[in-house]
Amino acid sequence: MALHPVIMCGGSGSRLWPVSRPDRPKQFIPLVGERSSFQETALRVAGLAGAASPVVIAGLRHREIIEAQLAEIGVQAMLLLEPEGRDSAPAIAAAAAWIASRDPEGVAVIVSADHYIPDPAAFAAAIARTLAPARAGRIVTLGVRPSEPSTAYGYIRPGKAKASVKPVEAFVEKPAADLARRYVAQGYLWNSGNFVARAATLLAELEAHAPRVAKAARLAVAEAAGEGAVRELSEAFRAAPRTSIDYAVMEKTGRACVLPVDFIWSDIGAWDAVWAVSAKDSDRNSLSFGARTPGSEEVLVKAPAGVQVAVVGVSRIAVIVEPNAVLVTSLDSAQAVKDIAAHGASAVPPAPFATLAGARAWYANWLATAALPVWATLGVDPDTGGFREGLKLDGAPHDPYRRGRVQARQVFVFARAAQLGIPGPWREVARRGFAAYAASFARPDGLFAIRCELTGAISDARVCLYEQAFTLLALCALFEAQVEPDAMLARAERLLAALAGHRHPAGGFRERDAHPFQSNAHMHLFEAALAWEQAGGDARWSALADELASLAIERFIDPQGGFLREFFDAAWRPAAGDDGRWVEPGHQFEWAWLLQRWWRARARPGIFETARKLFATGVRGVDRAREVAVNVLWDDLALRDGSARLWPQTEHLKAALAMGDEAEALSAARGLARYLDVPLRGAWRDRMRPDGGFEEAPAPASSLYHLAMAVFELAPRAAGA
Repeated sequence: MALHPVIMCGGSGSRLWPVSRPDRPKQFIPLVGERSSFQETALRVAGLAGAASPVVIAGLRHREIIEAQLAEIGVQAMLLLEPEGRDSAPAIAAAAAWIASRDPEGVAVIVSADHYIPDPAAFAAAIARTLAPARAGRIVTLGVRPSEPSTAYGYIRPGKAKASVKPVEAFVEKPAADLARRYVAQGYLWNSGNFVARAATLLAELEAHAPRVAKAARLAVAEAAGEGAVRELSEAFRAAPRTSIDYAVMEKTGRACVLPVDFIWSDIGAWDAVWAVSAKDSDRNSLSFGARTPGSEEVLVKAPAGVQVAVVGVSRIAVIVEPNAVLVTSLDSAQAVKDIAAHGASAVPPAPFATLAGARAWYANWLATAALPVWATLGVDPDTGGFREGLKLDGAPHDPYRRGRVQARQVFVFARAAQLGIPGPWREVARRGFAAYAASFARPDGLFAIRCELTGAISDARVCLYEQAFTLLALCALFEAQVEPDAMLARAERLLAALAGHRHPAGGFRERDAHPFQSNAHMHLFEAALAWEQAGGDARWSALADELASLAIERFIDPQGGFLREFFDAAWRPAAGDDGRWVEPGHQFEWAWLLQRWWRARARPGIFETARKLFATGVRGVDRAREVAVNVLWDDLALRDGSARLWPQTEHLKAALAMGDEAEALSAARGLARYLDVPLRGAWRDRMRPDGGFEEAPAPASSLYHLAMAVFELAPRAAGA
């Protein structure tokens, strides 16, 4: 039953900006002394009696720095590399699964890479006292006796047992100052985040209280790639809910115990903590070489060699100098540095506008002078007039096949641009594009196929509601742009009649998809029905719009949470398993925008409030550091997929404008602009990684619909100027 140290290397250290950055977070920086806290942690746990080589769990991007820093101190370790950070519970689950698969009775000693513990002997003695209860099935955490009331740490209320290891009565969040003083007076302990337990115990408690975390971690370890001392966890790890070990297990388990300890400990979470543990002069100043502080007390200065810093007549401030950034903060306000890092003091490039009025002008110009011309030329097959699937960022075509939804979306965009009077040959582009679409995709029954080859031969003739919805939308735009309006109306009415044969007995329509009962395709059919109603269509369009709105309100939208689900069973109940818990912020925004339009046409009570709740759910999925809406949440609104495609950003912008939230709209416009910063002006990137970088891939043509709709909503007059 060996001891297996586990070093957790997650966390961005945003309160220690500008030194701590995503590519080199605080645990890899020598903030106190000559070694990083990661190196000090590795030496501390490697020296534990009976310890095996440490298991280090970290992000893929930090592999090289970890290997280099371990080599510097001569410590060997096993690296488990995450494809994406999912917080502490999935990381601990993966480490426990790795240990248990090799040593079923092994005891894990879980520590954070960024903690400051200057007395390794006291730490080792404390760990030794946890081993007996840990081997007996307890999960033992180290609770540090506070040296002062602190609002920077969570607290533990220990039980009254006489034994040195006590049951945990409660875990509590970081308190306000008054409450922190009360906690200290009542004998509460700081929650150090160090845990000792058998790996099998941790896995059993995760299975009981966070089964999705356990499942994803086990699979990611079983499928891990690599050999030797490095393993890359598989993509299955991304399926783990993003959650902390405290929330997932420790607050729910009956096995939690705490060992009170007295050694010096800090998580060095902010610059005031760095100052507190650093060596100081007689005026309690901690200074980089050469800094001068006449008349100053309790000052922290960190600056590169050769940079002169002078601080005169002040007290309790930190001056942090980096080659491309300078921070000056009161030590008493050091916790607020995180907000600075999250709102523009990072590597996120500035938007090309500063106000919403500036965004209107910029986007209208971009659409009229870049996007429409590029996609009407490079994005069109010159032989047929049909639209390409995408463009590479050097302008070369990406055209493996043709999908009906792309053809219909492009027709809609160019027809709407013509209707709005945006200068250019857009009416002819739309007319020719629809002729090519109809020639290749139209079925004898008036419906449209899913896919064709470049030759024009149909390769998937099935009826998909998604394709029909966008075809109706395209026909409406052609009708309003006066492109053979009578023929377009007749086609739309025939298509609508043919759709009746594809209705689902429980309401709505069944989709030809891996998820046959879904809200998304109905959303675009709702959009098409509203468009035809506004264009003067007969009562059938209004009836369809009302039917789909009612289906959304009664079935798609959760009655308690007010959010919209994606997938259902045949009775329009949430689908079983994880599919039924799928919540997309982008679709919250899109449905909010549509229901707001329906409310304006009907003035029915309660509808705007429903739309407002959907909008609020979507906003919960906005990563403020990147100013982007993420791809997927769970139905408890915890993060499921922190990547961010382009289209949710356009829906964020549209919905914010519809709700009259100009500040949110400006934020959405800034986030969206990052996707458009590409070598080929008028193209875009589609997928942002959780770290803010972009996947290299062609620009999908299907995104032009989303972008154009956002610009039409943002700048309807400018777009048509």
